[in-house]
Amino acid sequence: MILVVYAHPYPHYSRACATLLEAIQDLPGLQVRSLYDLYPEFDIDVAAEQQALERADLVIWMGPLYWYTVPALLKHWFEKVLLQGWAYGAGQARLAGKDCLWVTTAGGDEHAFSPEGRHEHPVETFVPVVEQTARFCRMRWLAPFVLLSAHEVRETVLREHGVKLRERLETWLEKREPSPRPSPKGEGEREREPSPRPSPKGEGEREPSPRPSPKGEGEREPSPRPSPKGEGDSRA
Repeated sequence: MILVVYAHPYPHYSRACATLLEAIQDLPGLQVRSLYDLYPEFDIDVAAEQQALERADLVIWMGPLYWYTVPALLKHWFEKVLLQGWAYGAGQARLAGKDCLWVTTAGGDEHAFSPEGRHEHPVETFVPVVEQTARFCRMRWLAPFVLLSAHEVRETVLREHGVKLRERLETWLEKREPSPRPSPKGEGEREREPSPRPSPKGEGEREPSPRPSPKGEGEREPSPRPSPKGEGDSRA
């Protein structure tokens, strides 16, 4: 299952993110949770969010780039949902092994995100905080999907990017390996050895006497050799 955690502060005015979301929302097994629609007062239902995450094999964080990171409600979501003892730390790391993809849009073009531009850094400079959030929860970080010039690109270009995102997810669906589910056994419980099958011999029948060893009496087997082991705008 693919879970899209959609965080656009103005979802009904979005242009770029809305186009990307429209391109993928009918993929099989995909669920969208639009945070600003669900939680306009920032009162996140932690249990509901965690249950959705547990069902997912791929988690997508989608929204515009706001002050070089995710919008405020998604940051709040990180703090409320990704709890110690559930997402990391002592206890079960429930997100371990799941794939994570950041899909984001920005109004600036490539020049704006360059040493000579107004942002002075490439977009890749702003990825590590979001990436480390995923990695800290032992998720597998996928290369981000970034759309620049979100305010200015033609509608046809936006739709082309939507196709690219959809194709990427379709490829993931074809190749994915579902996250391993927790073992029903208790921690540290060992597998039981199968019970031995009954001997085909009759009750009380003795084994034939072993043949004498060709070695001399008291001769030892030779010792075994050692093993060779020694990565904000309302229209974005």
